[in-house]
Amino acid sequence: MSDQPLKNQFASDNYAGICPEAWQALEEANRDYATSYGEDPWTARTCNAIRDFFETDCEVFFVFNGTAANSLALATLCQSYHSVICHDIAHIETDECGACEFFSNGTKLLTVGGANGKVDLEEVERTITRRTDIHYPKPRVLSITQSTELGTLYTPDELVAIHGLSKRYKLKLHMDGARFANALAALQVKPKELTWRAGVDVLTFGGTKSGMPVGEAVVFFDRALAKEFGYRCKQAGQLASKMRFLTAPWYGLLKDGAMLRHATHANASATRLAQGLAAIPGARMVHPTEANAVFVSLPEEAIEKLRRLGWVFYTFIGTGNCRFMCSWATTDHDIAELLADVSAIMGAAE
Repeated sequence: MSDQPLKNQFASDNYAGICPEAWQALEEANRDYATSYGEDPWTARTCNAIRDFFETDCEVFFVFNGTAANSLALATLCQSYHSVICHDIAHIETDECGACEFFSNGTKLLTVGGANGKVDLEEVERTITRRTDIHYPKPRVLSITQSTELGTLYTPDELVAIHGLSKRYKLKLHMDGARFANALAALQVKPKELTWRAGVDVLTFGGTKSGMPVGEAVVFFDRALAKEFGYRCKQAGQLASKMRFLTAPWYGLLKDGAMLRHATHANASATRLAQGLAAIPGARMVHPTEANAVFVSLPEEAIEKLRRLGWVFYTFIGTGNCRFMCSWATTDHDIAELLADVSAIMGAAE
């Protein structure tokens, strides 16, 4: 390990601290007593804020993390003999330790390919229709990620097409929205256009990557699907006793648009970083930068030198290239420092 101090700015948007609006809301929620288990005013206020955000009367639940949000949402959509179709690099397939199968008592994930992290609808249809006999796990849900694991986006038109296919085969549509705010900011459309108007039945809405300390929301646009979901949360250890500390940060980010402002900043930072990397000889951009993720191919020697300088970043996500994530806290100085080190290393290698 290098003696250099660790530089965590671009490892993940999870690495960033708590944004000011979330911190202020937490401080305000901490000033007095409040009823437990979600019966507090903060939780009621936040649920209504999310309903206003999506312009619909949805059912809203809060859990501690994205793995719980995804796996419990999918479990409530499926029986154990069902299957969930998803991209082969979807988080539920590659990074949740079998939680979706565990909480659904065995629901199988069936994976498909697709360019830039987006499901190929022809592959989806082949997977649905490949077999219809009783020996095959019956497809029940199509799960997509917005923004994708490769930082790309489904447009409203693409979502409508996806819903058309899922509806034709009577599949429910789940959206893993760990970075939904970044997608929304990039596409500059209303939240409803990327969710219930496009046929999404349930959204797992990311809070942690938006600047909150902890917590994700599970939003059911088809309210009938939420029946007894609260029991699943309790059984899974996801019902917070001091729920206001999960929900208050949401209110802090939603009440005056801070969530979208921060997401816009993160996306713009990623664009600047991608442009800077693309200008460095030998650095090859491998996926479009559409939200707050930047994927670049660098020589192995350059990767090792960057890590010796203290940079922390992932190379195992997606297609195995270097991934640099921007967040609400990314600064121009952070970007300039990384670009300077990459440029110096690549220049020395020539």
